[in-house]
Amino acid sequence: MDNLIGAGATNGAAPADLVKDGSQQTFKADVIDPSMEVPVIVDFWAPWCGPCKQLGPLLEKVVKEARGAVRMVKINVDENQALAGQLRIQSIPAVFAFFQGRPVDAFQGAQPEGQLKAFVQRLSKLGGEPGPSPIDEAIEHAEAAIETGDHATATEIFGQVLEHEPGHVKAIGGMVRCLVALGELDQAAEFLGQAPKDKQGDPAIAAAKAQLDVAMAGQKAAGQSDALRARVDADPKDHEARIELAQALFATGDKEGAIDQLLESIRINRAHNEEAARKQLVTFFEAMGPMDPLTLSARRRLSSLLFS
Repeated sequence: MDNLIGAGATNGAAPADLVKDGSQQTFKADVIDPSMEVPVIVDFWAPWCGPCKQLGPLLEKVVKEARGAVRMVKINVDENQALAGQLRIQSIPAVFAFFQGRPVDAFQGAQPEGQLKAFVQRLSKLGGEPGPSPIDEAIEHAEAAIETGDHATATEIFGQVLEHEPGHVKAIGGMVRCLVALGELDQAAEFLGQAPKDKQGDPAIAAAKAQLDVAMAGQKAAGQSDALRARVDADPKDHEARIELAQALFATGDKEGAIDQLLESIRINRAHNEEAARKQLVTFFEAMGPMDPLTLSARRRLSSLLFS
């Protein structure tokens, strides 16, 4: 399939026009004049500067991802010493932001990508909000593919995103959900392991983990639905059988039936095995998503049981 990332328009400016080399002679044309409409970031650097080599590519990446909300001009201080002197630059890398012909922000030294994104975001608000980034657009395409049941296409798109941003939590979560839908549970578990440790609580990761947990539990109970139902019919208080039956039903697509089984278990004995039925129901909620109609109706039914 076509590569979606980077294929979109960029608020009237081609990606190549967003970053350019400048000089003292072209400063007005490259920086001052364009800054009357959009913030222009000026990166003062030198070939011998190690931190400059670290900062420059990251800053270019963030500027291009802003899709025309800002522009960037790179100026070699060795070749433009008079201009560096006018701006009183004492160390590099030094970055200045110009808007409407005057400096509005600045920093010195290499910065992590997150701070550079925040810097660009602040500037973008001066000249108007940027459009969605190519990464965001790709995620939207992938989610739309999932809605139509085309998990194979969604998997390819999420893969493209992860090539550009390996730790992107929405792409990791989406990839896991697709692989679960395709029955590739081992591979889904591998992708889930790629989620950054500090993002384990992110909704995208939590939902993906819940779907994987439910699928794995359902896989173990697969083919036992009839036997489990017989156990429940013979003994309505066989909570373990009822919970396993719920897992099997959920895994085979009967989500409403699975929810009914767990709610009945809670009605009979909420406290059984440290509220195992309620905890399993919460996992179902996470897997379905907070706004799913079944989640909303089941939460109301659960509240009625717990507080009646």
